[in-house]
Amino acid sequence: MKPFDVYPLMQVTPVRAEGVYLWDEGGNRYLDLYGGHAVISVGHSHPHFVASLRNQLEKIAFYSNSVRIPLQTEFATKLGQLSGYESYDLFLCNSGAEANENALKLASFRTGKAGVIAFKGAFHGRTSGAVAVTDNPKIVAPFNAGHRVFFEEMGDLEAVEHRLKTEEIAAILIESIQGVNGIHVAPPDFLQGLSALAKKYDACFILDEVQAGYGRTGKFFAHQWTAGLEPDLIPIAKGMGNGFPIGGVLIHPDFQARHGLLGTTFGGNHLASAAGLAVLEIIEQEDLMENAIQQGDFLTEALATEFPAISSVRGKGLIIGFDLREEAAPFRSKLVKNHRIFTGSAASKETIRLLPPLGIQRSDLQEFLSSLKQVTEQKADPIKP
Repeated sequence: MKPFDVYPLMQVTPVRAEGVYLWDEGGNRYLDLYGGHAVISVGHSHPHFVASLRNQLEKIAFYSNSVRIPLQTEFATKLGQLSGYESYDLFLCNSGAEANENALKLASFRTGKAGVIAFKGAFHGRTSGAVAVTDNPKIVAPFNAGHRVFFEEMGDLEAVEHRLKTEEIAAILIESIQGVNGIHVAPPDFLQGLSALAKKYDACFILDEVQAGYGRTGKFFAHQWTAGLEPDLIPIAKGMGNGFPIGGVLIHPDFQARHGLLGTTFGGNHLASAAGLAVLEIIEQEDLMENAIQQGDFLTEALATEFPAISSVRGKGLIIGFDLREEAAPFRSKLVKNHRIFTGSAASKETIRLLPPLGIQRSDLQEFLSSLKQVTEQKADPIKP
């Protein structure tokens, strides 16, 4: 038996990691500017994170949600304090796709309606409901068809309102920053308009913070740069576990819980809750949101002003996308092979995504910029063995 071959792989085998670095089996060090799809938020093998999991593992690693798990309450309380959503409830699951799936269920339960408005270029995951609201026909199997989902253009409030008038819409679902599509920030006035329309037409406003949330933009959630928003549901995942599989939904206090409404076997188990709590403690103790702003501003400015090969730069804090004037794949390949730097791709062939751990330092970014300059000026060294 072998793994089912569905991933294009970099020819690197990491065997150890620490902070913003990984090492392969030959002892070569790599700078991680991708964080494994924005998952590594507080750094690889962070001592407090490792100690917290080891300590919990020695006590109890797992039991189902059929028993009291006080760590869930501790985790939820800390999350409310850091995010500013103390009045909300938290449902824990295992991934961003599950978080979006459960948010859609809650919206449908609450409104009694089935339709969803999503946006062109969106990516919300790969489970059945999440695939349906993702604008990528390549991942839609016949089994995923049949959902009542309407894709509108980002920024077109008139089209959204027309859809709300003419269809039974349970939810408006949007990413605060479209990640897979190439780091496109939702305009503040558009988010405010969507929130108002959702209230007007009795639909739920779901703000997907799976990739852009958890301090990556310098605020806990990216939508918090926009004044006056109070989403009904906020799906989260990726950076909340620093590599441990965790997802969740922040749920407005107007929603009423009942036994059996949602469920999960693994979500919020003892080890997962310990991992999530450790991440929040590190973000707070090390002031990582402030670091994300400082380092992100430096990096964005450098990319926008020092590289003729770059046509545009987008993002906020440490979620950054930039477009080259030609396809990005050869440049990403040279960065890995010649300079041992991980970066990410996007839906656009010209885009490179940067999603590093939030504790990355100026010297790390300068190393990347120096390498990028060599690559874009076609001065890269011969490929290292």
